[in-house]
Amino acid sequence: MKNSIFINHELYVNRELSWLDFNDRVLQEAECHDNPLLERIKFLGIFSNNQDEFFRVRVATLKRIVKFRKKSEYEYNRYYSPDKILAEITRRIVTQQKKLLSIYRHITREMATAGIHIINEKEIKHPEHHAFMTSYFDNKLRTFVFPIMMRNFNPETVLRDKSIYLGIELKYSAKATVPEYALIEVPSEPLSRFVVLPEIKGNKYVMFIDDIIRYNLKDIFRNFNQDSYKAYTIKFTRDAELEIDNDISKSFMEIISDSLKQRKTGNPVRFVIDKDMPTDMLKYFSKRIGITNDDAVVYSGRYHNFKDLMSFPNLGNSELKFPPQPAAAHARLEKARSIFAEVRKKDVMLNFPYQSFRHIIDFLREASIDPAVRSIKMTIYRIGNNSNVINALINAARNGKNVTVFMELQARFDEENNIFWSTRLQEEGVRVIHSIPGLKVHAKLISVKRTEGRKEEYYTNIGTGNFNEATASIYCDVSIMTANQQIGHEVNMVFEMFEASYRSFDFSYLHVSPLGLRDFTEKMLDELIAAASSGIEASAIIKLNNIVDEDVANKIYQAANAGVKIDIIVRGMCVLQPIKDNLRIRSIVGRYLEHSRVIYYKIGNDEHIYITSADWMKRNLDHRIEILCPVLDKDARIVLKRMLDVQLADSVKARLVNGKLNNSFVTDSNSPILSQDAIYEMFLDKSLKV
Repeated sequence: MKNSIFINHELYVNRELSWLDFNDRVLQEAECHDNPLLERIKFLGIFSNNQDEFFRVRVATLKRIVKFRKKSEYEYNRYYSPDKILAEITRRIVTQQKKLLSIYRHITREMATAGIHIINEKEIKHPEHHAFMTSYFDNKLRTFVFPIMMRNFNPETVLRDKSIYLGIELKYSAKATVPEYALIEVPSEPLSRFVVLPEIKGNKYVMFIDDIIRYNLKDIFRNFNQDSYKAYTIKFTRDAELEIDNDISKSFMEIISDSLKQRKTGNPVRFVIDKDMPTDMLKYFSKRIGITNDDAVVYSGRYHNFKDLMSFPNLGNSELKFPPQPAAAHARLEKARSIFAEVRKKDVMLNFPYQSFRHIIDFLREASIDPAVRSIKMTIYRIGNNSNVINALINAARNGKNVTVFMELQARFDEENNIFWSTRLQEEGVRVIHSIPGLKVHAKLISVKRTEGRKEEYYTNIGTGNFNEATASIYCDVSIMTANQQIGHEVNMVFEMFEASYRSFDFSYLHVSPLGLRDFTEKMLDELIAAASSGIEASAIIKLNNIVDEDVANKIYQAANAGVKIDIIVRGMCVLQPIKDNLRIRSIVGRYLEHSRVIYYKIGNDEHIYITSADWMKRNLDHRIEILCPVLDKDARIVLKRMLDVQLADSVKARLVNGKLNNSFVTDSNSPILSQDAIYEMFLDKSLKV
């Protein structure tokens, strides 16, 4: 291990198992009675969506390692056998799945008490509902239902992993004949997974669309002679890794497009079925679909794709949802005539979702029509489906500005959306630069060049999160606008890297991966170690999404052993465990998703604070373009430090991360602090001038 003293490997937590701990924290939120009822059911959806992606990416990767036995850069491979990790993942997933179904049953019972009933086709009691079920199917659903008769099933047919299917058994109830089998894909778009039935005496009724199909099976198969119909849910999860070829005759967009087609036929990594499906029927479907003993078969309940619970219908029960928290007015920007003028006075800091993302839109809109603006450059990693960011960039191009967008085509699960917007931008005259295989651009940057007098000035935005209006309303992120010309010049150098075949540049203010961010991170930790070893007080607060890089983790252990006081606030994976009193690790899961990345450290009286797009993972430090930027504005530093302190004091939604899988809550009965609410209250204070 380079430049470090080896630390006992038993202190390290496997990254996949750590991720399961994170998702269990999400499941805790679904279980938590302090959360409103309709919010709890949405946490079940978030948990399920997370789990699907985990299988499509991490479990699929482990399966490939086991299958091909190839050497890889898989973290902690020397400590953990992929075979054993897969076995442990399976054990924990089974436990979590049972817990999910138990929580779901409890929530539905509580909802029924509150007058909201989730019913299936066998539980219909009111004539109005019978009539509605038939009418809804005939008028809205029928045109989306296309059964596949399994005796004619084409083995080359690819069943989609984002969909759920109903496996249908058709037979004569009075005769001992061989059943007929069919398969129906449950429509997901444009229809909702949930159908709201007519209200009866103040009671509200909701049904899965799956059950409306079940209710109408006799009608669907009316040209058959069977009279008994049973339906069981089936779901696939496929390997989502893209196979990138090196065909030099293709553009990179063509390569990614071809890879997306291959993803749809990726190897199945999980086959989820209704546990009540008869054994003979399961064997039949497994043989016809091509499921083998090597594939993971998971027995679940009647309903799959619980991720759809994230879009559970709004039934007007405001007391069953989080109270509204409209974005706090930004004291300097809310009524500013010019954002450029405000940024020129001093840096502007935005904190989402506590403050509105529309200020980013306003910044781009002003740039698009300002006659003094010459160029706009921007990185895009994930963007909304209906994006005003894109609209502002297109408007800038129409107004004669030189607009350059670096569009990352390899943003997992957003590739198709990014290809669409790339084409749209190019059609409007925007210059679009695409990534190259093996090196993603994850930095969040906007650079505006404006002519002022006889010189050109940079106005720059650096953030921790994506320029996405939808996620900005639920993801906690930090964005800083600055007219600091050194920062602006170096951000422009980053864009020159994209335009100049990624040749190296020297940076003084920014720390850029893969050029020097790892070196800076290890140097910072070395400085803390040296100070503590010399008897100087040294401390750090590290707030990231994931910490899994082995060399950095080893440095953190060294720092803690040397006497550095380290507090870590991590949302997701963390391979570290607390040691002594010097290394404390906690995670906050609440109403909003903690996504901001902030690094604070102090040696003696010397304080430093940075924002960054990078987690401490090998991919971020060595295989992506990431930015770590110093926060130079004094007021912004004060506010960010206050936010970190409030989060460290959280005694409602903070959990201890200790490698023991218990995710125990940090509690303080005397003075409970819910950090996200406290931070929201902070930004309601109009005296803040950041």
